[in-house]
Amino acid sequence: MRPGAATVGAVRAAALLLGAAGLAATLRHGLAEPGNALAFGTLIALGELARRGARAGAAAPPVREAPRGREPAPLAAAAALAYALLGADAGTATTHGVLQTAAVVSAAGLAGTVPHIARGRAPGDDRRPDPDHLARRVLTVGFAALCFQPLYKWAAPGAPYVLFLLLVLVLTGLCDAVLAALLLRARTAYPYGPLLRDELRALLGIGSAVCATGVVMALGVAATGLWALPVLAVPLLLTQVSYRRYAAVRTVNRQTIASLARATEIAGCTPPGHARRVAALATAVGRELGLGGTELTVLEYAALMHDIGQLSLVDPVPGGATAPLPAEDQRRIALLGGEVVRMTGVPDAVAHVVERQADPYRDQPLPARIVRTVNAYDDLAGAGAGAALEALETLRLGTARDHHPEVVAGLARVLAREGTPGVTSVPTG
Repeated sequence: MRPGAATVGAVRAAALLLGAAGLAATLRHGLAEPGNALAFGTLIALGELARRGARAGAAAPPVREAPRGREPAPLAAAAALAYALLGADAGTATTHGVLQTAAVVSAAGLAGTVPHIARGRAPGDDRRPDPDHLARRVLTVGFAALCFQPLYKWAAPGAPYVLFLLLVLVLTGLCDAVLAALLLRARTAYPYGPLLRDELRALLGIGSAVCATGVVMALGVAATGLWALPVLAVPLLLTQVSYRRYAAVRTVNRQTIASLARATEIAGCTPPGHARRVAALATAVGRELGLGGTELTVLEYAALMHDIGQLSLVDPVPGGATAPLPAEDQRRIALLGGEVVRMTGVPDAVAHVVERQADPYRDQPLPARIVRTVNAYDDLAGAGAGAALEALETLRLGTARDHHPEVVAGLARVLAREGTPGVTSVPTG
């Protein structure tokens, strides 16, 4: 059993039990307010059908999986949250309760994924059904309903009711972030703290729009009835379109940077795939050492472009491996690389990391330490200068000046977790 499989299995089992209990209770006692259930269920299913994502077969991002627990179907999420927070319909109190909420969200979510299953979405497509994402939604919405449905009648109208809704939203957001980070931790074995921090940051983006729309939908239906649903869904649809365009721009930027990084390979300065390998491994080590958000993006871009200074050399480096070069030559290539990176329009922080990668590690920021160490590892192990364990031993011997011990240890943990031959323990100095 792979690491984390028990955690993923437990989350899926909990969601399955909650959905099954909701369906059983609904079948036994009947469907309360069928019109509400049908309207919200339809909106959830349509939101799943319109879930955003890259086209099947689109180019994969240059590095391995990132937290991505980001909401791919915001309309479905907002409708599910609104149903959990629905206390009245045109002034008449509702009685659907917690279990029917779980049943409607589960059934509608499954109905919305059927067309995606039938079309056979590619593994890299965000529109591909994700059982973990659906399980997370069922548990999060169930938690929101559990906090709201038994207690909302006791909240006085006006400010107390609004404060109660805000409290439920905050608790629900925390619940969703904890579950998302837990599932990603189980799949990747990255440290939990940075993953949770990334998920909490995501709540300020599309997550805040989902929460706000869910609350407004619930309040709108409570005041005017189901006619409010299509009107209130429009702003989130526009937000989803804008977010999709923003994601497309970011994807183009990543692909452009990846193409620039390949210039050194095309010119014969570095071995094929070197920049991509360094970027993927550096990103994993960065997560291992607690980086996240913007820091991780800067690290990824700098790792992709760390060798671009070789394009300015009159005489190419033999084999493209810079790790065995004298310190002054490494420093010169790094400074040339920083100049080239600045001309590409990439953020200055990326150029700064590229320039600092050849400094003594005590003078480097953490991203530059990671790029230097991972590049040296790929030069040593990838170029045939030794097996992975021998390359790590070489890096460990260089911890007096060139490589930070914690970065070398983090690299060893990542390699061991990924099953790299010969790496079974963390070298210590």
